[in-house]
Amino acid sequence: MSDVVVIPAETLVDRALRRVTGLWRDMAERVSGREEELSIAEQMGACLSGRGGEVSARARAAKLAAAYRSLPAADRLSFLRTLAEFDADPVAVEKAMAQWTGATDPAGKAAAKVALRRALESPRVRLMTQFTGIPDGVKLLVDLREDLLGLMGDDPLLRALEADLKTLLASWFDVGFLELRRIDWNSPAALLEKLIRYEAVHRIESWEDLKNRLDSDRRCYAFFHPRMPEEPLIFVEVALVQGLAGSVQALLDPTAEVMDPAKADTAIFYSINNCQRGLDGIAFGNFLIKRVVDVLGLEFRNLRNFATLSPIPGFCRWLAAREEAGAEGLLTPEETEVLRQAAQASPGTSGLAALQMLMARKDWDAPTLKALEPVLSRLCLRYLAVEGGRNPKRAADPVAHFHLSNGARIERLNWRGDISPKGMRESAGMMVNYLYDPEAIEDNHEAYAGEGRRAMSAPVRKLVKS
Repeated sequence: MSDVVVIPAETLVDRALRRVTGLWRDMAERVSGREEELSIAEQMGACLSGRGGEVSARARAAKLAAAYRSLPAADRLSFLRTLAEFDADPVAVEKAMAQWTGATDPAGKAAAKVALRRALESPRVRLMTQFTGIPDGVKLLVDLREDLLGLMGDDPLLRALEADLKTLLASWFDVGFLELRRIDWNSPAALLEKLIRYEAVHRIESWEDLKNRLDSDRRCYAFFHPRMPEEPLIFVEVALVQGLAGSVQALLDPTAEVMDPAKADTAIFYSINNCQRGLDGIAFGNFLIKRVVDVLGLEFRNLRNFATLSPIPGFCRWLAAREEAGAEGLLTPEETEVLRQAAQASPGTSGLAALQMLMARKDWDAPTLKALEPVLSRLCLRYLAVEGGRNPKRAADPVAHFHLSNGARIERLNWRGDISPKGMRESAGMMVNYLYDPEAIEDNHEAYAGEGRRAMSAPVRKLVKS
């Protein structure tokens, strides 16, 4: 699909990081010459004091940010605990609560409520908000929350800090503030490097592989925040094809002929990646897909179908757990006998154990494939369309839950859709198409969110009931 591309010898990402670090250092030097060396807690207190005006406050915040960035990962826990200790003053909170309880008239109640709200606001929230005024400060807070998620455990103070930070980020990263941008081969090299690094669904093997994914019959779109203009928050890769795609290896084949986009009737969303772990739990993936559907529909009037080619990452794990639990009701007697014979297992071997024996084989020859396909296909559809997690109304598979929540329907299961080692390990090589019908998205979303009802095509529904 494209010519060979030479990978640059020096990455641009590191240079960008050095540039931002330099900006922080320049700002920090404005205060370092006038103040003696302070502890982290004292630096935080100085930031909150407001002494010296806005410029000095930003310089102190920059110095504190540079100090955090310079800490080894193992030492950041102490910094986070110190930050978490800047909590609301319990004496002030008690006093404000007493004033609210004692107020008898509406005006007094309203004034007491305002005072209580101010008393409950943690100084650490004001401190974290100060970081937004320095270069790349919003990115710092996103990364800080990523560290928190990995370190907080059951620590109540750290969990409270994480809750405060999540609330701040959720307000700053409202979808109304985000910009949708197309990424193509002419995008900055530093941004393209980040696509390679952040791609977690189908690994990008080389710059040539990336160029193939950005060819004329491909599209890539990402959300960006105005305070993080060089950092994608989430991106989706799209292939313009005819009909539903059933194999990701065929879809990404570098030797495949480039298709004329004007002849495509289907847009396949084959990879969606969240790029910032610090924004986990702040949802905008559903808005990304809907926006891209609108953009593609305007660009290509010939498109009739918008669908995914999605992995099923929890299937094999679920199947192994059912085998361990001895859930023999999953298989019919006929299926059990076929699996035992194919695995050459003893008559007393359970059907699920025989199934695991067959799946463990390195190479699936023709007899193995013949025995496995109908059984695994039926069980996989059951897993997607019936099985629930802790909440029985929510699909057990996380990718299924994401797309069903967004209003898609389960359209088709694809046997041998992903025969990569990862695909075989997670889903026995199967993939699924979720179809986004613009006229049914809202109804499907309401049915799933309200009743747990999962939309599916007629052929899928028939197979699930069989």
